[in-house]
Amino acid sequence: MKKIIIPLFVFFLVGCGNDPLPKPRAFLRLDYPTPIYNRIDIPVPFSFEKNTLSKAISKIKTENKGTSYSVDLEYPKLKGTIYLTYKKVTDTNLKSLLRDAQNLTQKHTQKADEIQSEFFEYPKKNVYGMFYEVGGNAASQSQFYATDSTNHFLSGSLYFYAKPNYDSIYPAAIYLRNDIKRVMESLEWKN
Repeated sequence: MKKIIIPLFVFFLVGCGNDPLPKPRAFLRLDYPTPIYNRIDIPVPFSFEKNTLSKAISKIKTENKGTSYSVDLEYPKLKGTIYLTYKKVTDTNLKSLLRDAQNLTQKHTQKADEIQSEFFEYPKKNVYGMFYEVGGNAASQSQFYATDSTNHFLSGSLYFYAKPNYDSIYPAAIYLRNDIKRVMESLEWKN
């Protein structure tokens, strides 16, 4: 009996471990070039510094509410675009512009894990606003708005050309988040 119990005991003791799994040789490493920023001068009522990795495309839209301008900063290598939209502030529209910008961010709460907001101000340039970082599988990972409260209002958002998968786009989202912050820091209104 001992001859049967001891080998069975050893068999169960040794045989109940986890199956070995091959270990990866390395993790995915995404290297992006160090950003180089240049001030762009395009026919819009504001200027800012943009990453030379991006291509700026500006458009003018005339609507019954007035003229609006849009600038798309396209990043073909990162498969993403930062969309900027400018509208002139009037006596009656500042509240609705602020509400629309905040509501656009709140629409992402269904898919977002978190939304962090950060107030920013540059009094010497007369630039005030909010920056939102959206975590999770939301359609947009970063959004912001900036205004001088009297004449100018600029909103911006980051979108990628792929189905949102936060783990996959995280490195690119961080890189472009820094570019958005540079746009906000370097923003200047034209008269």
